Amino acid sequence: MNSKSSRALFKNYTQKLQDLYATDEAISQVQWLFEHFLMIYRKDLLLDKKITAIPEGLEFAMSKLLSGTPIQYVLGKAHFYGRDFFVSPHVLIPRFETEELVHLIIGENTFDAPNILDVGTGSGCIPITLWLEIPQSKVTGIDISPEAIAVASQNAGTLNATVDFLQVDILQDEIPTGPWDIIVSNPPYVRNLEKEAMHQNVLDHEPALALFVSDEDPLLFYRVITQKSTRNLNAGGKLYFEINEGFGPETKLLLEQKGFVDVTIHRDLQGKNRMVRGTWLG
Repeated sequence: MNSKSSRALFKNYTQKLQDLYATDEAISQVQWLFEHFLMIYRKDLLLDKKITAIPEGLEFAMSKLLSGTPIQYVLGKAHFYGRDFFVSPHVLIPRFETEELVHLIIGENTFDAPNILDVGTGSGCIPITLWLEIPQSKVTGIDISPEAIAVASQNAGTLNATVDFLQVDILQDEIPTGPWDIIVSNPPYVRNLEKEAMHQNVLDHEPALALFVSDEDPLLFYRVITQKSTRNLNAGGKLYFEINEGFGPETKLLLEQKGFVDVTIHRDLQGKNRMVRGTWLG
């Protein structure tokens, strides 16, 4: 076929995606497609690098995007803390806010060889990153979903991380025996009544099991995990949560009522209550 203008194709794809996404997001997604399938980067677009052939995979990926499938599922990967993680519709797509949670944990825990437990591990992005970033850490991730455990295990193998993954229903089963220096969780925290404010592609494609909690008991997972953590944390150990921005004070109070001290709410880069951390004195 005749060579095509990369800039013209980029503009065409971006315009099509603007029916589903804001302009900036559409541009970002097309850039990701171009890099993945064509090895064409921003500087190449400025030079209007010519395309001699359009791969079938690119056309198929574009059709999936136009159907509303998140680009991370289309490409099978998501960026997290400087690394690529395999993702599938069985696990949540890692968020920037969760990177901030991991960054907080890394910054606050500078001692070597902590025992770390991640509750609701999904893709494994939290425990794998902690193992890679905290020297000599011993890390375990648990999840109710066997499919999620499989994805997390694949990511650990790809990234050469030694993390144990176990299938555990945190609402029914006990936390694996520690004792743990750090317990972290990004549990389901979106109330059903908040669905209307969410993007349709999230509702249609990401696992509801990992997202939603009942309107009547929005702190269910926080209450259960906090209670079980009191029996499994070392003295001086820390509990970290990613939280629903609407329940910062309530989550803080929950930890304090269970005996945690130095309980702090941390805001994310958007200024929203996003993390809670407490220390267990034993």
